[in-house]
Amino acid sequence: MEPTTKADLHVHSKYSKRPSQWVLQKIGCAESYTEPLHLYRTLRDKGMDLITITDHNTIEGSLDIAHLPDTFVSEEITAYFPEDRCKVHVLAYDITEAQHREIQKYRDNVFDLAEYLRRAEILHVLAHPLFSVNDKLTKAHFEQLLLLFKHFEINGARDEHLNINLKRILGGLSPEDIQRLENVHDRAALPPEPWIKHLTGGSDDHSSLNMARTHTVVPGRRDVTGFLNGVRNGEAIPVGVSSSPQTLAHNLYSIAYQFYAQKFELRKHVNKDILLKFIDRNLYPGREEESGLLGSLHALWSQRIRPRIGPGSRRNPPEQLQDLLRYETARLIWNDPELMSIVRSSDNGREGQGKAWFSFVNRSANQVMKHSADHMLRKIAQGSIFNIFHSLGSAGALYTLLAPYFLSYSMFAHDRKFSREIREALAADKRMPEEQQGEGQETRDGARNDTRNGSREHLAARVAHFTDTYYEVNGVALTLQQQLSLAQATSKDMTIITCAPDEAVRAADGVQNFTPIGVFELPEYPELKLFYPPVLEMMRFCFDKEITHIHSATPGPIGLAALALAKLMHLPIYGTYHTSLPQYTKCLTQDFAMEELMWRFTLWYYDQMDLVFAPSHATANELIAKGLRPEKVRVYPRGIDIERFHPSKRNGFYEKRFQLRNEAKLLYVGRVSKEKNLHILEQAFRDLARERNDVRLIIVGDGPYREEMERNLGGTPAVFTGYLDGEALAQAYASADVFVFPSTTDTFGNVVLEAQASGLPVIVSAEGGPQENLIPGQTGFIVPSTTAEAYRQAMTTLLDNPDLLRKMRTQARNYMENRSFSRSFDQVWAYYGQTG
Repeated sequence: MEPTTKADLHVHSKYSKRPSQWVLQKIGCAESYTEPLHLYRTLRDKGMDLITITDHNTIEGSLDIAHLPDTFVSEEITAYFPEDRCKVHVLAYDITEAQHREIQKYRDNVFDLAEYLRRAEILHVLAHPLFSVNDKLTKAHFEQLLLLFKHFEINGARDEHLNINLKRILGGLSPEDIQRLENVHDRAALPPEPWIKHLTGGSDDHSSLNMARTHTVVPGRRDVTGFLNGVRNGEAIPVGVSSSPQTLAHNLYSIAYQFYAQKFELRKHVNKDILLKFIDRNLYPGREEESGLLGSLHALWSQRIRPRIGPGSRRNPPEQLQDLLRYETARLIWNDPELMSIVRSSDNGREGQGKAWFSFVNRSANQVMKHSADHMLRKIAQGSIFNIFHSLGSAGALYTLLAPYFLSYSMFAHDRKFSREIREALAADKRMPEEQQGEGQETRDGARNDTRNGSREHLAARVAHFTDTYYEVNGVALTLQQQLSLAQATSKDMTIITCAPDEAVRAADGVQNFTPIGVFELPEYPELKLFYPPVLEMMRFCFDKEITHIHSATPGPIGLAALALAKLMHLPIYGTYHTSLPQYTKCLTQDFAMEELMWRFTLWYYDQMDLVFAPSHATANELIAKGLRPEKVRVYPRGIDIERFHPSKRNGFYEKRFQLRNEAKLLYVGRVSKEKNLHILEQAFRDLARERNDVRLIIVGDGPYREEMERNLGGTPAVFTGYLDGEALAQAYASADVFVFPSTTDTFGNVVLEAQASGLPVIVSAEGGPQENLIPGQTGFIVPSTTAEAYRQAMTTLLDNPDLLRKMRTQARNYMENRSFSRSFDQVWAYYGQTG
């Protein structure tokens, strides 16, 4: 059987000065603490035949093990493009100390370095070629690297997409491509046959948790010289698996823990604290057996503390972040058999540690965040505004602890997008006529602005639409349900992201519901609940599904999560202004200061969007007048299902279900709440009912104001049907005579369209979005005043003029024929394609 030699060609020891580039600096950690001898033994255990260490710009780690069998000295060189200091990493293998010193002279200029390595016949490889080390790498830089290097690394610490895109780029090169690049950059290629590239594999491990995750195999070679010659001749085979954001974050936690464990001698206390022991088992490489005495002490300590934090404990959670975090994490470990098995194990080299650590951090953070959010919202509800800053500080500190995950997902999302854009741009250049090359301006990330030739590829839009209302009965939820149904019918990739308790969830394709980590009920408005979303889980979902666009239907907690994810994952984010929250706040609290505060928050939130969709010109103008930048705002009048809502559904619905006579039926459909201005409708109908006995008011819907409204209309011919949906709702519309909608806070008013599509003339306020959804004097009336008398007069005009009523019914339906839902949906979806 032919021999096979294996080596991890990219692994770091404690001598690496910047093991994970800028990321580790963000969390205050600058060194890995793996001893070279430990690294050597671990790699042997993992089946590596040859051992080398590629520390950054030093060979001290390699020299420490150079006397051991089957080793060779290597380093990872930090080099720069001279014009803009764009940083790249180059791996140099089997070098001498003298060559290392020479390398330091040339590494400030990658062109000089590549020429020296070629002249000295040093085997060298471009590490993680599509990873922008200091966020300066562009398509132009990468093209020049194709001219400088023969060997490229498949990197085990990077996203699979980078490695796949790299293989596609290198595998598709031709002599003509190299000649074109030589002409574009006025530089000759250095290696022979530069269109033929060779690959190696390396783990790029800095924590000793993932050594040899990706490595290099050379068949038929038995020793160092043969192995390296095989790599040089293109016989190497990269083997292993790529990384994920969870893997990288796990490494970052590990490096930070190793740093502090050494600095503060934490490992002496491992067996005295269950949380520290769990952390050590997950983040410190290697094995350590408990001594008998320490084990006994640990068991004794365990028995004393468990009753205080275990199931059934009556102890109140502490409020200080550090105490709360310790309390919740310890309780979580005690109550989870899988986590406890990690504590009891003497083996730190467990498979699947990255996933286990993610689960632990996510669940711990969720519990702490729930307590912090509850505390903050209670203070707000009590009017203790100045007391919320402590809670905000705690939440900020908590998310600092989550920074490795945020950084990892952010980096991987950026890299994934960048590598795809580089591949697409190079592929587009191949198809461009020669005279068009160079016309497009280069952006910072290397993508072309000039797409007039149509050669640029686009990843089909994958939209995640975040909403805090989907399973409820309201206009926003209905619109989103229709959008999802239409997206599926037209093969568009849309996912609704929502957060509702399990008991409210109805299974539906295309809906991803996340169980909230907590809920807060507003004392003044118990029907409205704030659900706390699990941000890390949402981020993982969007990354795994390769979401390209985020759309937010709400500025609430779920909308804030959407905004955070868009910023972290470098995705465009759009927002729809569905609800006039500031006006709602004023109606509910009667506090103008709270209304102003809500306006400030609303404008801040929507100003973060790439585009804001307003359902009416009135709403758009209000947002702009309040300070939102006009270039962000787009008006898109929504449509409805004009087949579902149709005059043909008129069937005596009220006579059959409510035994009503042939009175004229005035209809209101919507939420029964104060912000809908229903007290005006009450007064107008009471006045109307005193004048005539041939009229009924029908209220379809429910809400917190219903009970009071029923009392106010007691003794009048008013009927409350409660919620109606499906065919019952369509029949209720079509079987009425006039639709009255006094709300001044609605941004659009779907119900106004549904009523007209059902053949009803409508009466609406001159304030808000509904006024734009009719033809005044033809399909209904816009009441220029919010007085009850104005509404009474409009209703009387229609009831006293049967011919006008019939004419308006016909005109209302005709007007709706061009307001189909699919047309407005396609209008919005087109924007996603413009930024794909």
